[in-house]
Amino acid sequence: MGFGLLLALAAGLSVAGLAYGIALYRSEAKLPSDLAVALEVGATRTNAVGSAVDRLGIRYAPLVLRLMGEKRVARVRRRIDLAGHPGGLTVDRYAARRAVYGMLGFGGALVMLMRGQLLLAVLLVVFGLFWIEVGIWAAVRERKDAIDRTLPDFLDVLAVVVSAGLGFRQALDRVSEKYEGPWADELRITLRQMDMGVSRRQAFEELRKRNDSEQVAQFVTALQQGEELGAPIVETLIAIANDMRRTDAQNARRRAARAVPKATMVITTFMVPGTMVLLVAGFFIGSGTDFGSVTGE
Repeated sequence: MGFGLLLALAAGLSVAGLAYGIALYRSEAKLPSDLAVALEVGATRTNAVGSAVDRLGIRYAPLVLRLMGEKRVARVRRRIDLAGHPGGLTVDRYAARRAVYGMLGFGGALVMLMRGQLLLAVLLVVFGLFWIEVGIWAAVRERKDAIDRTLPDFLDVLAVVVSAGLGFRQALDRVSEKYEGPWADELRITLRQMDMGVSRRQAFEELRKRNDSEQVAQFVTALQQGEELGAPIVETLIAIANDMRRTDAQNARRRAARAVPKATMVITTFMVPGTMVLLVAGFFIGSGTDFGSVTGE
């Protein structure tokens, strides 16, 4: 009787929470200016589910940010920058999603615990705590890989355009218009900073900070060193591109070398024993042996 009462109470709370969430979603609350801007910008770059989650959780974003503390908020902002703000993600929208996913995860975990399903409860808690973190981590890796693939070819094209007579600033603008993706976005941000009066050195330093990529750091360092030493920009760009391709080849060889022991371990651990079991079983089945006479039954 008591267990049924708890289930009925949990179901009632779930229905009440759902109704309250729908009411929040449809209401027109006065939001702080920075949160309103974040929601407005993000709504044009995210899907319908993400927009709905943001609207449900944006009210609780200030509370989540206060609980996180300044240092953790700074780390989250850094990771969002490295991820390239996927789907228009901002720190405020991150906090909103943490609030919604946390409530869903812990609420669902409570219901699963009442039903005696411990594993599902643990999975729901993990979902509530880390789902948005997994998305940011995947976006960081995808963005870094995309930049590393694009940068050498971009430098080759940039060197050709500069050698044709355009200045470095104009060449950057011209070539960035022909590219799409995270590297082109980063270049447009850098060019916009230079248009606003930021020095070229400072703009490229900011470019380095926004990207957790060895190739971007190598590009910025070589560019600044070439500028200080007075080296021709075309030769510098070609040398950077060649160095990046050699680095990519070395990294590919390292990954292949690390993959061989892993593949060997998988083969010896799973495939060889499984193959032996199939061979032995096939041998006995094909031999027509009377297992009853062997076992004495």
